[in-house]
Formats: sequence, structure tokens, C-alpha cells
Amino acid sequence: MNKDRNINNILIYFLLITVAVIMLVPFLWMALTSFKSISESTQMDPFIIFPSVWRKEAFRSVISKMNFGKLYLNTFILIVGRIVCAVATATTAGYAFARLEFKGRNLAFSLVLLQMMVPTEIFIIPQYLMVSKINMLNTSFALVFPGLISTFGTFLLRQAFMNLPKEMEEAARVDGCNIGQTFLFIMLPLAKSSMIALGIFTSLFAYKDLMWPLVVNTNQSTMPLSAALAKLQGQFTSNYPELMAASLLASIPMIVLYIIFQRQFMEGIATSGSKL
Repeated sequence: MNKDRNINNILIYFLLITVAVIMLVPFLWMALTSFKSISESTQMDPFIIFPSVWRKEAFRSVISKMNFGKLYLNTFILIVGRIVCAVATATTAGYAFARLEFKGRNLAFSLVLLQMMVPTEIFIIPQYLMVSKINMLNTSFALVFPGLISTFGTFLLRQAFMNLPKEMEEAARVDGCNIGQTFLFIMLPLAKSSMIALGIFTSLFAYKDLMWPLVVNTNQSTMPLSAALAKLQGQFTSNYPELMAASLLASIPMIVLYIIFQRQFMEGIATSGSKL
């Protein structure tokens, strides 16, 4: 019995390691390409993996061309702004849909689910017109605007609040707590893991958002990393070492974010019962 279990464990670990290696191949290719010359980066020989000479010119070039300090700051403002808005709106709406009884609750939540099923590109034109009407183009607010309300976060927090025992709310009411106090001091702390998971998801979605920043920001000083990287892509030719070097520098914040919050990320997904 133990022998069969050991064989199963070995097969499972082998499969997981194989999948992990496959997932790492694009990242390793990006890192190695950033140290190659232009001619080496465009060669089709699959056996030439490592650069013949490890060059740093691509990193020096992109650092001189692009103000990474400003790009990191713009991206940080974008991510933090969307996280704050998403958590604030999703917790209140999620709690209302999960715990409060009111007319039209099921219909309202169906509209939330319907919005999740619709491609986000449909909302770009009306959102652009709204931002343009209030004269907020080329600003940090324009970057945050689509994330003022998170439908995904509403669904995620609703699932989290539904999994909490009702007895805790009843005990809070017996002790004299109103709805607001029950939400703030009893239910909200218990949904901490799901809130952290929502923050990580929101930061990931905001970090990789490309079309919206390109639409509402034509000014270099307000561009986030994703839009600035898109500007490096030429119409006919591209300097792949520079493009990969810039992409490698741009990926550092998300790698650090995942390393720091990976435990909370997994706990949030497990407790909310959601899938990505």
C-alpha cells in the first residue's frame, strides 16, 4: 500500500514539475533574449538558447529611453487606486447580496453576472466618453476609472460572505449591533483572506491592462508600464533584446507581489470557493 502511494506521489510531483518547467520557458526565453544581440534574437535555430556573449546594452538603452521611475509610479497609482475602489465597492455590494433581504436582489445580482459575461471592450467607448466629458483624459483618475466598481470582486466577496455562519450575525444583533456595525466589526474581518485575494487579482488585472491606458493616455508622463512597453513594438521591425529587457524590468513588481502574498492568495481562493 505504501509502495503504491509512493509511486503515485512520484508521478504527481513529476507531472507538477514538468508543468512548472513548461510554464517557465517563456519567462526564461524573455530573460535570455534580453542579453542577446539583435541578430541572435531573430535566429530560428532552436539549439541556440544562450547568448554567445552576455550583453547589457539592451538594459542600458531602455533605461536611458524610458523613465522607469515614473512608469513604476504611474503603475503603482493605477494598481493601488483600483484595489481601493474594488475592495470598497465589492465588500459592501457582496455583503448586501449575500446577507441582506431586499426587493430585486436576485435581479440586481443577475445584472452583475451579466456584466461579467460581456467582453470588457464593449465598455471602452462609453467609458472614454464619460472620462472625456469631465475633462479627465491623460490623468491618473482616467487610469483608475474602469476599476471604480468591480463586478468580479462583488461576486468573489458575495461567495465569501455566504460561506460565513449566520449565527455570528445573530449573536451580533443580540448584543445590540446594527447592520453597519455587524458588517464592519464582525463580518468584514472574517473575509480578510478573500479581500486580499481580490486585491491580488485586481492588481494583476490592472497591471496587464493595455487597451484602456493606450486609449485615455497619449501623454508619456501618465503612461503605465503596459502602455510604455507597447510603444517599443515597431510597426515593421522590433528590437527584441530591448523589448525583452524592458519586459523583464516591468515584470519585477508582480513577481515580488506574488512572492510576498502567495499564501494569502491561495487562502483567499480556497475560502471563497472561486476559480480563475
